[in-house]
Amino acid sequence: MTVQDPDVVATSGAESAAADSPRAGQLGLDVRTATEGVTVVSVSGEVDMLTAPQLRASALQHLDAGSTLVLDLSGVSFLGSAGLAVLVEASQQATRRGAGFRVVAVERAVTRPLAATGLGEVFSVFESVQRALEADESR
Repeated sequence: MTVQDPDVVATSGAESAAADSPRAGQLGLDVRTATEGVTVVSVSGEVDMLTAPQLRASALQHLDAGSTLVLDLSGVSFLGSAGLAVLVEASQQATRRGAGFRVVAVERAVTRPLAATGLGEVFSVFESVQRALEADESR
């Protein structure tokens, strides 16, 4: 049995693919402007009590009056209660600021907690970023 140093990043083989995804305790955030006034924040990794503050800061930063934030959680492998609290706060802030708020959820790790808590009925949840953007256009 071999033990790999956790600080060494693989540069080839199957292990290198894992190097592209966030480690436990880390959150990947990719922010892009889809169209004028619409920001998409793609999230990857685990959203738990350690990473939720990072997600919260990014989400609230991109909620501007008259704009729309699409939070793409399709790359999330775990969504804990701290992450759910961030979604609730972002939704409330969007309402207060007159902004749109959309959630993209496709993985069971995200859809199950949303359904179990009833939050899937509270947020505008879509199966793809494209669908979330199309819904914004029809407003």
